[in-house]
Amino acid sequence: MSKRTSPRWASLAPWASWATPLVALLAYLAFWPVAIEPRAWQPPKNAGYTGAHQANERLAALRPLPLVGAQHGPEHILAHDGLIYTGLANGDVVRMSPEGQEVRDVVINTGGRPLGLAMDGQGRLLVADGMRGLLRVTGVGPQAQVDVILKAVQQPVPNDPVRYADAVEVAADGTVWVTDASRRFSPRELGSTFEAGVLDILEHSCTGRLIALHPDTLESRVALSGLCFPNGLAFSGDGRALFVAETGTFRIVKLDLAKLSAVRSPMGDHVPPSLDDAFKQKAAVVLIDNLPGYPDNLTRAPSGRIWVGMTKPRSDVLDFGLTQPWTRQLIARLPRALWPVPPAYGHIMAFEESGRIVDDLQDPKGGYPETTSATEVNGRLFVQSLNATSLAWLPYRGPGVPVPAEDDDPGLR
Repeated sequence: MSKRTSPRWASLAPWASWATPLVALLAYLAFWPVAIEPRAWQPPKNAGYTGAHQANERLAALRPLPLVGAQHGPEHILAHDGLIYTGLANGDVVRMSPEGQEVRDVVINTGGRPLGLAMDGQGRLLVADGMRGLLRVTGVGPQAQVDVILKAVQQPVPNDPVRYADAVEVAADGTVWVTDASRRFSPRELGSTFEAGVLDILEHSCTGRLIALHPDTLESRVALSGLCFPNGLAFSGDGRALFVAETGTFRIVKLDLAKLSAVRSPMGDHVPPSLDDAFKQKAAVVLIDNLPGYPDNLTRAPSGRIWVGMTKPRSDVLDFGLTQPWTRQLIARLPRALWPVPPAYGHIMAFEESGRIVDDLQDPKGGYPETTSATEVNGRLFVQSLNATSLAWLPYRGPGVPVPAEDDDPGLR
C-alpha cells in the first residue's frame, strides 16, 4: 500500500524547487573566492561637474585621424622632433606627422601593450610596456633593436619584478622615472592591462611604486611605494618636481625630488619609503584633489601647462563601495556585464604647476571613449584613449579660445 504525500508537504514542493538554487546563488554571492582583497577607504565627496569642471561639450568637436586595420587604443601620445608617436593595443608603436592623414610607419611591435612613451638623451625611444616592462628601442622597423632595460628592481630588494610598467619620463640628468602601477595584478598574467587596472582599483590596496633607473648602469631602485595605481608622470619646468596622477584616489600629487631623495621609511633602509612617509617628511603634497573622474596620463605642453585625462567619471555606487569592502567583493562575483561600469564620458583638463586649472574640455556623450590625456602639437590638441579606433584631434589656440569651424582652420587646407 503506497503512502500518500501529505497535503502540507505537497504545498511546499513548488517553493523548494526554486529555493535551492536561490540559496546556492546567495551563497555564491556571499562566499565564492575572488581575486581581490578590498581595503576600506573614505573618498572625498564627489563634487561632480561643478566649478572648474563645469559641464561643457567642447571635446565633442574632435576630428578622427584613422588608424590602420585592427589598430586601436592610442593610450599615450608623445611629440618629438616634428613627429607624434603612440602605442596601440596590438603592440604597435607608430609614428606620423601631426599634419598627416594616416600612420606613417610602425616603429616597433613590442609583443605586449605599449603604454607610456619618452625619448632618452640619445634619441632612443623608451616604452613602458604593461606586459613586458621598460623597453629601449634603437632604430625603426624590422631592423630596430629592442632591449628590455627594466623588468625587475634591484634596490632595496634584488630581482623584485616590475608587474605593471605604466608611465615613463626622463629627467634632465638622464634618470628614467617609471610608474609600476600595481604589484598585485599583472597584465601579462591576466592578458589585459585594463583587467589588471580595474582589479587593482577595486581592491584599493595601493601597492603601486615609483621607480628610478640610472641611464648608464641601469641600476634601479624603488623611490616611493604605497601609491594607489600611480599612472601618468610629468616634470615641472625646472625639473625639480615630478607630478604623479594617482588614479585610485582621484588626485594629482606633486613630489619635490630633492626632498624625496632624503625620505626614509621608519622601518629602515631595507623598506622603500611610502607616499605617506613622503607626505610626513614634506617631500610630497596633494596638488589637485577630488577630481570628478579617474586621472590617467600627464603630458606637458610647450607652454608649460600640463594635461590630464579622465578615463571614466566617478560613480556614486563605486564611491560608496570604497567605504564598504564587501560590496566590491560582491561586484567581483558578478558577471562582467553586470559590473557598475561608469558610462563613457570624454574629459581632459589642463593645469598649471601651482595646481590652478586653466582649461577643461568635455564630451558628456563620450563619442571618443576613455580619454587618457592630450598632447599639444603645432596648434593641434591630440587626445589619447584606451580603446578608441582612431586618433582624434582638434585645433587648439589656448585656454578658453573657441575651437574654429573646420572651414576656418588653415591646418586643414
